[in-house]
Amino acid sequence: MVEGARKARGITVIIDVFRAFSTACYVMNNGAEKIIPVSEAIHAFRIKEKNPEYILLGEEFEKKIPGFDFGNSPSHILNADFTGRTVVHRTSSGTLGIVNAVMADELLTGSFVNAGAIVSYIREKNPDTVSLVCMGYAALRPIEEDTFCAEYIREVLKGRQPDYTEIVRVIKETSAQRFFDPANADFSPPEDVDLCLDLNRFDFILRANRSSPECIYLERIEVE
Repeated sequence: MVEGARKARGITVIIDVFRAFSTACYVMNNGAEKIIPVSEAIHAFRIKEKNPEYILLGEEFEKKIPGFDFGNSPSHILNADFTGRTVVHRTSSGTLGIVNAVMADELLTGSFVNAGAIVSYIREKNPDTVSLVCMGYAALRPIEEDTFCAEYIREVLKGRQPDYTEIVRVIKETSAQRFFDPANADFSPPEDVDLCLDLNRFDFILRANRSSPECIYLERIEVE
């Protein structure tokens, strides 16, 4: 979680499956130029004030933040056109990890939708140290999907092939249950589960570019 992000070294993968870094991949796939992760909504509004053309996307307590353009749901932005746009992204877990991972040599986002690309990138770089940081639920407690994603990446890096069907089954029977609650359908629709668990849908990684201490943005890197 946040403390783990602060301690991470080497190539660091900040994992948030439901839903920050799954949604971020869909945003990039829909043409966004870059994503600026922030820790608090107020930071997003300050950036937007200086850059009115930017798009605000994110959540607080899983719900779309008032004044934002989109929530943190991949199904809600699945057909949105972000071509050439900059998206400012605030979430309760994932973006906090990115902002706090100040000691990492390289910083990647982690999710199932691009897990294969993450593995390929790490293998190509062949670093001495890899840190897999699970952000958990609201960066407060461990949660199944992030733990499974870290284990999946670790096992594939070691040349083993986990039983992904079983992983999905367990996630759907545990942490994903909240998406099937009708009371949450407006902000956490059930369609998000399959979109976030669509293994290796994308063949790119999202890497943090620290252009300055005050500005971090995620860029799309294609992986062979």
